[in-house]
Amino acid sequence: MTVIIDATGFNLIYYANTMMINTINNQPDNDPLHHKTLTHFLAILGLSQNAIERDRAQFKTINVNAGEVLLLQEEEQKYAYFIVSGILTACHYGDSGSILSKEFYFEHELCFLYCSWLTQAPAKYQIESIEDTRLIRVPLELLSQADWQLAKIALLSQQLIYKEEKEAFFLLNTPEQRYLFLVENRPLWVNKLNNIQLASYIGITPVSLSRLKARL
Repeated sequence: MTVIIDATGFNLIYYANTMMINTINNQPDNDPLHHKTLTHFLAILGLSQNAIERDRAQFKTINVNAGEVLLLQEEEQKYAYFIVSGILTACHYGDSGSILSKEFYFEHELCFLYCSWLTQAPAKYQIESIEDTRLIRVPLELLSQADWQLAKIALLSQQLIYKEEKEAFFLLNTPEQRYLFLVENRPLWVNKLNNIQLASYIGITPVSLSRLKARL
């Protein structure tokens, strides 16, 4: 299993940023199969088995329905979310009703806002689900503990590499090249995201994307 913090895009599904979580279904915390997946993820990041066993009780498995909010814009961020199944997005709602999505997060990725976490500032983005999703909630305060520092450094290193690759993706490729890259390297995106979301990520209109697909 390769650990990649890799998900970006624009989600144009409207959801009022004042709506609170209301249908999250808590699951038993002793969910062995899903916690085993998270344990493997953390071990690859460099977290010791002793630390994992000690802090396992703080991991909580939850289910969320499509469109539910996990973190409201301008709220304090307390948790990261490891995705067992489903898709999350981080998006910003403007005063005029505009919607900008910062990231898409897929299965076996860890979803949280790095800048908000590092600066302890209120979240500039809202985290919500775009389909029914199963998650494991992880308190971010764990990353401040001494024996979590290797995992913290690994996450920051991966995020830095991803941000550099993301810049190159947008600056050095045409929209057609970006789409072909997704088809060849991220087929899950092409299969799971609709035309509006893909087009916004690539930087073109949905109509232009449809024409591009027809031409190819």
